[in-house]
Amino acid sequence: MTGDSAEAEGTRWLTPEELEAWMALAAMLFKLPGVLDYQLQRDSGLTHFEYVVMAGLSETPDHARRMSDLAGFANGSLSRLSHVVKRLEKRGFVVRRPDAEDGRITVAELTDAGYEQLVAAAPGHVATVREYVIDVLTPEQLRQLKAIGDQVHRKVDPGRPC
Repeated sequence: MTGDSAEAEGTRWLTPEELEAWMALAAMLFKLPGVLDYQLQRDSGLTHFEYVVMAGLSETPDHARRMSDLAGFANGSLSRLSHVVKRLEKRGFVVRRPDAEDGRITVAELTDAGYEQLVAAAPGHVATVREYVIDVLTPEQLRQLKAIGDQVHRKVDPGRPC
């Protein structure tokens, strides 16, 4: 876009270099989730979001988290998380219960079957992450990717630590 319209006055249009960087990121944002979802669904019957939710539960000593904390961990809305946890409950991978300290708060807990499913899914998922992201970057590029991701994340979600 050249910004010829009267409405576009004052718009800071992207330079060719900025546009190339943005298009590369946009392509990655559209393509990579599909690759991750495809592998997980094909090999484990899980979506990437379901995998992240279950992984978030597995990382705590008691395999449980408050739903609001889990939504933050998974970078999803509480509404989306609720739908996913309901699906995982139907499959016997997660249970929901009131929080022991505050009964108004709901806690999601990974079941033994859910943990087994996650452990079985992890090697294929890690192999895919390695193939499409980790192994195609140099150690310096990985450090830069983390720094870039953290910086953009802080702008998009300033209340959440990176």
